[in-house]
Amino acid sequence: MKLVPKIFNSHSEIDGNFFLEMKRILGFKPKNLAIYKKAFLHRSLNQKDEEGNPLNYERLEFLGDSMLGTIISKHLYNEVPDGDEGYLTKMRSKIVSRKHLNELGKDLGLLDFVESKIPKNHFGENIHGNVFEALVGAIYLDKGYRYCEKFIQKRVITPYVDIEQLENQVISYKSLVIEWCQKMKKTFHYNVFEDNGNEEQKHFGVKLSIDDKIVAKARATSKKKAEEKASKRAYFALQDKIDRH
Repeated sequence: MKLVPKIFNSHSEIDGNFFLEMKRILGFKPKNLAIYKKAFLHRSLNQKDEEGNPLNYERLEFLGDSMLGTIISKHLYNEVPDGDEGYLTKMRSKIVSRKHLNELGKDLGLLDFVESKIPKNHFGENIHGNVFEALVGAIYLDKGYRYCEKFIQKRVITPYVDIEQLENQVISYKSLVIEWCQKMKKTFHYNVFEDNGNEEQKHFGVKLSIDDKIVAKARATSKKKAEEKASKRAYFALQDKIDRH
């Protein structure tokens, strides 16, 4: 019988610590702690709710992604009254880029709260941004739009969103090169091939040709990374021409 209060107190202490950490990160008191706990459950745990539905952060991540996009869109709409649809879309993409969201998740130390069967050092970079989006989704379900907007204003917009800096920031060199080629009516082709050499891990090589002339080569552990790397080299090789248009 003496064990029961010890177990109860143990859970209370864990919940209390989690509550205080969430309050510190959010800037306000969470109401339904269970929603926030769900924001850190990895699918590897294979947990299910009472109705047999998967219990992990992925649905909250979907919701948080939508909320983040909506609130950032509203901010840009108000802050840049002369920006057309294309400009606003591009600026929003820069703010909610996977790289930026990963940095936000890291800054808040969100990986420390993730419950998983996978060792944390085995996760890829995107876990940080995924959990950040799940947290935004949890805020919306727990406290509604106003608190969600308040959190994004404090943690994303105020410290990171500088319109002038964002205008000069390149997210994807591949998109930049392709846009320039299309605008200048130039043909382009990414020739991707496996290039393992003596290494155990699979590598891919890529040759980027513009108007049938190879302008850049690169090598990386994925096709996407190899193409982006080659595009970056092509951009700097053609920077004067690209920046003029």
